[in-house]
Amino acid sequence: MNPPSIPLSVIKIGGGLAAVPGALDQVCGVVSAVGCDYRILVVPGGGTFADTVRSFDRTLGLSPDAAHWMAILAMDQYAHALAERIRGARLIDEPGALPAAGVSVLAPYRWMRAADILPHDWEVTSDSIAAFVAGALDAVRLILIKPASGIPEPVDSHFRRTLPAGLPCFTIGWDRMDELAACLSG
Repeated sequence: MNPPSIPLSVIKIGGGLAAVPGALDQVCGVVSAVGCDYRILVVPGGGTFADTVRSFDRTLGLSPDAAHWMAILAMDQYAHALAERIRGARLIDEPGALPAAGVSVLAPYRWMRAADILPHDWEVTSDSIAAFVAGALDAVRLILIKPASGIPEPVDSHFRRTLPAGLPCFTIGWDRMDELAACLSG
């Protein structure tokens, strides 16, 4: 008989946290701690890595396809930083590599390139990618950790079309990490 599967929670860690002194380390510490009790897949934001792509696009111009894939590659860079900072986390690049327990960090480029179901424009951000990942993996919840509290909705206008109907989604600021355990158990 197989042991019962631990339900999966997807947590998107916003790239903007890196710009707030102490925020990234605090968030990674809390995610590491709750990873002992939950099965978590972290989806990275793009942060300064994606901002570099946006700047390049504004200055020199990119096709929508090139900008899209370069921005997702930026998420891969942030994934490496998160996997290094979340104690015990495992870096993965495809859903088949997701372990049955603990914390994993997704470097999404390879999977997103193969799936290629989201529009190639700046309206699709890591929030929509996290929603796609949560739905594709039948996660029980999606939690978006943002650089500020009080953000009522993700800023990505495509997000609601990507989020599976009925999937609970919580948005919390990095300074409210005490709410993470309640979101994970709720």
